[in-house]
Amino acid sequence: MRCVIQRVSSASVSIDGKVVGQCGRGYMILIGVSVDDEQKDLEYMASKIPTLRIFEDENGKMNKSILDVGGEILAVSQFTLYGDARNQRRPGFTAAARPDKAVPMYEGLVRAWRDQGIHVETGVFGADMQVSLVNDGPVTMLMDSTKLF
Repeated sequence: MRCVIQRVSSASVSIDGKVVGQCGRGYMILIGVSVDDEQKDLEYMASKIPTLRIFEDENGKMNKSILDVGGEILAVSQFTLYGDARNQRRPGFTAAARPDKAVPMYEGLVRAWRDQGIHVETGVFGADMQVSLVNDGPVTMLMDSTKLF
């Protein structure tokens, strides 16, 4: 499982000009599911991301988590995180999970964050979405459940 985590002051996702999900201070997270992902990958992301300390404390150091600051999450499915363009100009997506696997994994991750008390809103899986955000910092983190990076 791969995630792009952007610390935001606000973010929203729209479909056909209508906002379907939004958040204030917190994270806008793009989530990709791999064909090889298992429950352990979901559990890793579910526990690691809420405890990631990328919010500033009173001394200006990144020392607080989204749980510490009461932040929100906008979670958006993004199969293109598994795009491979190393050997061609048009990326291949064979490493990305098909919807029958990706949807339950994505929904399970969202549910796990909600179970931790985080307010989470989402886009619509598979839809053509427009994402807007104000990246705070900017702070952007890449996370891979296989610890590739």
